[in-house]
Amino acid sequence: MVLRCKLSHWFLWVAMAIVFAGCAVPVTVSLPLATMNDDLDFASLRLAIGYSVAYLQKLPPERIIGEQPRPFTAGEVLDSLTAFDALLGRWPCRDCLAREIAARFELVPSSPAPSEEEILFTGYYQPVIEASLTSGEGFDYPIYAVPADLVSQNQAGREVGNGGERKLGRIEEGVLVPYYSRREIDQLGVLRGRNLEIAWVKDPIDLFFLHIQGSGLLRLLDGREITVGYAAQNGLPYRSIGRLLIDNGKVPKEEMSMQRLRRYLTENPAEQEEIFAYNESYVFFRLIDGGPQGSLGVPVTAGRSVATDARLFPRGAPALVQTDIPIIGARGELAGWRPVMRFVLNQDTGGAIRGPQRVDYYFGTGEEAGALAGYMNRPGRLYFLVLKNDR
Repeated sequence: MVLRCKLSHWFLWVAMAIVFAGCAVPVTVSLPLATMNDDLDFASLRLAIGYSVAYLQKLPPERIIGEQPRPFTAGEVLDSLTAFDALLGRWPCRDCLAREIAARFELVPSSPAPSEEEILFTGYYQPVIEASLTSGEGFDYPIYAVPADLVSQNQAGREVGNGGERKLGRIEEGVLVPYYSRREIDQLGVLRGRNLEIAWVKDPIDLFFLHIQGSGLLRLLDGREITVGYAAQNGLPYRSIGRLLIDNGKVPKEEMSMQRLRRYLTENPAEQEEIFAYNESYVFFRLIDGGPQGSLGVPVTAGRSVATDARLFPRGAPALVQTDIPIIGARGELAGWRPVMRFVLNQDTGGAIRGPQRVDYYFGTGEEAGALAGYMNRPGRLYFLVLKNDR
C-alpha cells in the first residue's frame, strides 16, 4: 500500500487515516490512537465550536446540511459538536484526549474518491482599511450596500433551477436579466445617486481586495472603527485576476501571491480598471457588530474557521486539516512553510471556493494575518469528525 502524499513523520494519526482513505474503502475510518498535535489554543477552538452550535440549534435536526462526503443532518453534526466540546476539558492531556476521540469519533475523508483526496488550501483575512463616511478629500471609491433591484429567480416569480442555486439579477420589462457587472458599477457608476454608499475608501486596490475577502475593518478619520461584512453578490461568476495575469504572461505562476498581485496593480495603475473588470462578480456589504461573520451568520475565528463550497460540505461541522502554512520573514517575505494539523469548523464559503478540492483558511485581522493569507497556497487533507453511532 502506497501513501498518496508526503507527510511529516509526527503526523502519525493522520497518516494512518490517509493510508486507509487512499484505498477508498471504507468511506469512514476510525481515528487512530496517537499524540495530539494541534498547535493552537484550546480557547479559540471552544469559541468556534460555540458559534457552530448556535447556528445548528436553530435548524430542524433532520435537515440535510451537507451532501459530501455523505449526507449529514443538522442533528448529527450538532451531536458531534456537543460530544467533541465535552471532551476538550482533557486538552492539557493530549494522550487522554486522543484516546477519547479515537474511541468516540470517526474520521471521514472529504471525499471517498482517491482522485479528490488532495485539497488546495488558500487563505483569507479581514483587512484594515482607512475609510470615510463621506466622499471627497481622496475618499472617492464607495462601498455599496445591497441595491433594492437585486432580486433572485424565485423572487421574480420563477422556480429555482436544478441544484437549488438561486439565480440573481434585476427585472427589466418583466424579465429577469443579469445584474450590473463590476465595470458597470465601478466605472460607469450605475448605482450612484441611490444612497447605497456605506463608506468611501482611498485606494481602488483596497476596495477590490475587500470584495475578495468579504469583510473588513474600516478605520475612520476620527479614530472610530466599524466592520463591514458580506451581504450579497451580483450573481455574476467570480473570475480570478491572478489567473488572468498568469495566463497573459504578466506574472509568473510560481511568483503569484496576493502580495505579488497587489504589487503589479500598484506598479501598473493604467491597467487597473481593465484588470478589475475581468472579475464581473461584485460584492455588496452591510454594517455588522463585532468581528467578521461567515456565511452561517456567526463570527469566524482566526485559525479555527474554514470556508468550503456551501453546496457540498456539512455547514458548521468539526473537521481536521493537515497542510502547511507560510513562515513570514522579517521583511514580510515568504521564508518557508510549517506543517500544521488543526481542528477547524466549516463556517464560511466564498465565490472562488468551488468544488470538493478547495478550502479557504481564515487567518484573522490585520497585516500579519494578511501576509499569511496572501502566501497561503498549499495542498493538504480535510477530514470531518463524526460521532460514532454504535454507542
